[in-house]
Amino acid sequence: MRFLIESYGCQLNMAESDAIEMMLIGRGWDKTEEPDKADAVIINTCSVRKTAENRIWGRLGFWSAEKKKHKLILIVTGCMAERMQEELKKEAPYIDAVIGTNEKAEIPDFIIGEPLEHLDGYRFLSSYYREGDYSSYVPIMNGCNNFCSYCIVPYVRGREISRPVEEILKEICFLEQKGVKEITLLGQNVNSYSAEYNGEHVDFPRLLELILPYLRNIMFVRFESPHPKDFSDHLISVIADNDRISKHIHLPVQSGSTRILQLMNRKTTREKTLALIRKMKERIPHLTFSTDVMTGFPTESEEEYEETLSLMEEMGCTEAFMYYFNPREGTRAASMDGQIEESVKIKRLERLIDEQIKRQAVIKEAMLPFTALAIVTGKSRDDEDRYLARGEHNDYFSFSSSISHNPGDAVIIDAEELKGNTFRGKERV
Repeated sequence: MRFLIESYGCQLNMAESDAIEMMLIGRGWDKTEEPDKADAVIINTCSVRKTAENRIWGRLGFWSAEKKKHKLILIVTGCMAERMQEELKKEAPYIDAVIGTNEKAEIPDFIIGEPLEHLDGYRFLSSYYREGDYSSYVPIMNGCNNFCSYCIVPYVRGREISRPVEEILKEICFLEQKGVKEITLLGQNVNSYSAEYNGEHVDFPRLLELILPYLRNIMFVRFESPHPKDFSDHLISVIADNDRISKHIHLPVQSGSTRILQLMNRKTTREKTLALIRKMKERIPHLTFSTDVMTGFPTESEEEYEETLSLMEEMGCTEAFMYYFNPREGTRAASMDGQIEESVKIKRLERLIDEQIKRQAVIKEAMLPFTALAIVTGKSRDDEDRYLARGEHNDYFSFSSSISHNPGDAVIIDAEELKGNTFRGKERV
């Protein structure tokens, strides 16, 4: 029997798909990428933007046609399934099961004919590892308590729940045995982690401290996504003092305007955000940033948009995820007065992207030449004599080497030039 998984959206969705894949393989199923060979198809959906949902409707049309050609079980799960269960059942009756975010662990049982159980809360899976991977996600939280006015996540994933410390450490040990070289700790608001362990309250920086002694093969520990309001001095110190924790931090700022941040319900201000950025740069050596930033939020003025541009200039990100406000029904921002015309939102976004592309090129050029520890990701498609690798700062390298390499190998690269967004150099042997 063969299964096929399509995953959309956030890293947590990808991690959960990997866990489902591992469970199915453990039950004797084989994975396929060929639609006509699949006996079961799982579509793991996203609801963050309307465009994501529109894409799923298109895929459902494709799978409806496939079901007419050969017998298969079609399952839709994830945030869109949680948000639109009844509509999916009504509009796409050929779906065999619509399974929300809490019941993903039940999918393998359903496929072999067991009835679904309704779970009152989210259940973490034992492992999110994909066989053969050198990089792995480690979810440590699910849900969110922040209720940013533009965000659907609290409504489809529920309130924050933290994974027990014991389970996280057990998975770290498992990943070490598998030879994994980097991990990414995941949560919608990862730095609000809170649990009890051996009679001690464990927050996120303390969790990092507990994880560190277990690391042998694992070279880089990353985490996403932290909230600026929960970025403590303790967390800054732990990052600064430990070489295994990546010095490339994804810090979503969303806007550079205090008034817009308040409308977003981000519970911070421009001044606090800038103070945090300056403190992190001062205390964490070799720090680089990435961020999420939005333009065109309801009532955003040109002056407030300029504040976002100036904050981005001071932050100095080497990469950024930039988008314009896309209203999601069910969120407070969708019904706010002062909606910005799409043409204005697009114009503002285009300038934001243009300035960021120029800025990150200047930042990266200024780093050269330098030496970096990196993990091989594979062979270059453009030049079979070169390899590709990813470094601590989420930087990508194309390098030559006199040694044969496999994905997951650790290498030291002398970076000599920048081509596009990729550093080029050679391996130091």
